[in-house]
Amino acid sequence: MSVPAGIDADRGPPMAIPLAHFVAGFGFLLAGATLGVLGVVGVAPGLAGAAHVHLLLVGWVCLTILGAMTQFVPVWSGVRLHSRRLAVAQLALVGGGAAGFSGLLLAGNLDLLPVAGGAMLVGFWTFVYNVGRTLAGANELDATERHFALALGYVLLVTALGLLLAVDFTRPILAAAGLARSQVVAAHATLAVFGVVLTTVVGALYQLATMFTQTEIRGTDATLRRVEEWTYPPGVLALAAGRLVGHAWLARVGAVLSVVGLLAFAAVLARKLYETKVERTPMLSRYAVVALALPAWALSAAPSWLGRPADPATTFGHPAAGHLLAAGVVGFVLLGTLYHVVPFIVWIRQYSDRVGLEPVPMIDDLYDDRLAAVDFWLTLGGLSLVVLGESPAFEAARLVGGALATFGFAVFAANLTGVVVRHGPESLRIGAFGGTSPTSSDGDPDEQFP
Repeated sequence: MSVPAGIDADRGPPMAIPLAHFVAGFGFLLAGATLGVLGVVGVAPGLAGAAHVHLLLVGWVCLTILGAMTQFVPVWSGVRLHSRRLAVAQLALVGGGAAGFSGLLLAGNLDLLPVAGGAMLVGFWTFVYNVGRTLAGANELDATERHFALALGYVLLVTALGLLLAVDFTRPILAAAGLARSQVVAAHATLAVFGVVLTTVVGALYQLATMFTQTEIRGTDATLRRVEEWTYPPGVLALAAGRLVGHAWLARVGAVLSVVGLLAFAAVLARKLYETKVERTPMLSRYAVVALALPAWALSAAPSWLGRPADPATTFGHPAAGHLLAAGVVGFVLLGTLYHVVPFIVWIRQYSDRVGLEPVPMIDDLYDDRLAAVDFWLTLGGLSLVVLGESPAFEAARLVGGALATFGFAVFAANLTGVVVRHGPESLRIGAFGGTSPTSSDGDPDEQFP
């Protein structure tokens, strides 16, 4: 895979910053997956379910999103990142807060949850300010940038509700405001998954799926994209608001709009993958899983959402389809994207200035393609068994599937961490205020600071 035309990586932060987000995310991925397996066998301590969700959703998914947006918003938008210092601070606050929050849940020490939750809130709001200021410097926003701007707004809402929930664990404040905790949890989860995560995923894939299939969005694709943009964002807000106040009809309208928008996007993604003539890569193989899993999840979610849109049991669609969404859609988007992003960042830093002067490897030469194939089949097979295990008749499949998926994640993390270790170990050195080490080739020394 070659470097995409028009990409100016110099507009992003020092390469160590996004890489540090991704590597930290690998640790959360393995911890969350392992905890999930322990939960299946019944040996996980404390509030293991909530800790499992936060390790994966905040620790892996959100840290990966933070690192990716911090790197590629400046690149895509053609503007400088507002502040590299803030990009470093967001990693420490969100990563430390997520680790502390999950640890407190496992220990059953709920009194300190607001402290860890507050750290996450400050970290996320730092990210919103930094990337928001960066986006503000762009000219006319395209579809990707519009989705990213929406995701930033969702982050503010999600974290505010999350801190309220953390405080409410020990000092009940929601009931005094006339809100049922279960309804606030449902709204918080809706805005987190369908607002922050899926809005970011959809926006990013409008760029990535066309860029790496060497196709364009035009004709029917452009119509489908307009359908998604006009239905999905208001659908998420209506669904979350309806769940927050217990208004079934408002939630139902939001559910219909959300499903329509996601189906329209899934059609665009499937069409781009079908039209491509490029060679199969780990990235596109995993996107193909997403193109199948997303419409399957949406169609399974529709009856549950139409019948019981405000029921906490249907927060993520059909009660048995939660892992199909979380793993089959969100998980495989991140797995596929990181198989290009991590090698790309290392290649730009280590080899881009040597092109034409000496033989250099291609981006896809940096990772082990055999390990990539192994982790693909382990994660696909394992997560398929986990989805199957949601049915009471096949409950035993969850343990086997969880173990296989965890092993697959470990192979994935080892493969991409190996890219950094073999080709650019100094890429993870972050100096004071977000600069890289003195030997860095990331640009003029004066440019290492915002």
